[in-house]
Amino acid sequence: MLQYITKQDLNKTVWVKPQYLKENRKWYVIDATGQTLGKLAVKVANLLTGKNKPFVCDFWDCGDYVIVENVDKIVVTGNKLKDKLYRAHSGYKGHLKEIPLERMLQKNPERVIELAVKGMLPKNKLRKERLKRLKLFRGQMKGYEHVSPERID
Repeated sequence: MLQYITKQDLNKTVWVKPQYLKENRKWYVIDATGQTLGKLAVKVANLLTGKNKPFVCDFWDCGDYVIVENVDKIVVTGNKLKDKLYRAHSGYKGHLKEIPLERMLQKNPERVIELAVKGMLPKNKLRKERLKRLKLFRGQMKGYEHVSPERID
């Protein structure tokens, strides 16, 4: 049978209990081999915020766990390897550190993806909790076989 949605139904808000959200989190595995940095970060941020669910809301933490494998094999387009800079300043005069993306990928590729995803998450109190559910590995994942994750390509 078809159910028709009336105007009154559109005004009803779906409320989901926080206990249900925590108990029913899914695990997703994404292989980063050959994927572009920005497009990968968008996928991960959408899964962490729960935008793939029908009851997504700004003030609920309804996202899932995300495991990213092979983070050292991501791809960037254009001249970003040399032009994109990661900056850190200690607060003292002349203490600005600039690291190009090329060196950052050699040194710490997990940090590159973490910073890209962090920039795409909403800037609110839930950001830190969402980032804790992001697991990054250089090779294959280790230690999360018991959760039976769903693979996304």
